[in-house]
Amino acid sequence: METFLPGESIGLRLGEHDYDLTHYALVMGILNRTKDSFFAPAATFALDALYERAEQLVTDGADLLDVGGVKAGPGDEVSEQEELDRVVPVMEELHRRFDVPLSIDTWRASVAGACFAVGACVGNDISGFADPEYLPVAAAAHATVVATHIRLRPRVADPTPQYDDVTSTVTSFLTDRRDQALAAGVASDRIIVDAGLDLGKTAAHSLQLLRDSATLASLGPPLLLSASNKTFLGVMFDLPVTERREPSFSAAALGIIGGCRILRVHDVRGTVRVRDALEAVMEARRD
Repeated sequence: METFLPGESIGLRLGEHDYDLTHYALVMGILNRTKDSFFAPAATFALDALYERAEQLVTDGADLLDVGGVKAGPGDEVSEQEELDRVVPVMEELHRRFDVPLSIDTWRASVAGACFAVGACVGNDISGFADPEYLPVAAAAHATVVATHIRLRPRVADPTPQYDDVTSTVTSFLTDRRDQALAAGVASDRIIVDAGLDLGKTAAHSLQLLRDSATLASLGPPLLLSASNKTFLGVMFDLPVTERREPSFSAAALGIIGGCRILRVHDVRGTVRVRDALEAVMEARRD
C-alpha cells in the first residue's frame, strides 16, 4: 500500500514472518477472552465462541490475531493467575490451529512470557512497558513488542487528561520506549509503536493523534492504529458502541493514508476491503 506521504522502508518481523510495510498495512483481528470488554462483552469468553471467532477472522483475511484476557479500562480485578488461565491455553490452541502470527495483549511480563513459550510472537503492552521485566522477557524470546502511550496505567480511570500538546507528548514517550526496547535487546525490526487512542485521552486528543499519524509514523517503527469502535468515534458522531462500524472504517483509511501499518480491528473483513480498495486506488495512481 503506497502511502500518500513519502517515507523510508518499513520492515517488520513477527516470529518467522518478514514483512515489507513500506506500502502495505496488516490487519490485526481482536480476540477478547474477557467478560467485560467495552465491545460485545463476554461474546468470546467461552472457548467454543472464541475459536469460532478466530476461524472467522482468519477466513476474513486477518494477518495476525491479538488475544487479550483483561480489558484496559476499570473493572473487576483479574489476578495474574486468572489471566494466565484465560489466555495461555487459548494461545497454545490458536498456534496449533492457525498459521498466522499471534499477539498477546498484556502488560504483565509473566503472562507475555508464558504465551511466548506456547506460540505467541508479539507482546502488545498498553502500559508502555511499566513492568521492568517485560522487555527482557520479550528480547529473550525474540518476540516483537508494541509500545503504547498511556497517561496513567491500565485499569485506572482518567476522565480529565490534560496535555500541553498531546502529539508532542506521545511522540516523546514513544521515542523513549523505542529506545528502551532497543537497549533491552529487542531487534529494531521487532518494535511497533501505538499512540494509544482513548487511553488517557479525550476525544479531541484522539482525533488530533489520528490526524497526526504521519508525525508518529516518522519515528521509524511501524505505527499501529487501534481505533476500532472506540469512544472518540462515539463522541464525534454521537453513536453508541454498536453503531461505530462505518466511522471505524473511515479511521482506518485515514490511518493508512497517514502511515499506519498495523490496524487493530473488530471487523476484519470490512477493514481488509478498505485497505485493498486504497491499494487499488494507489496502484491506479502509479499507473
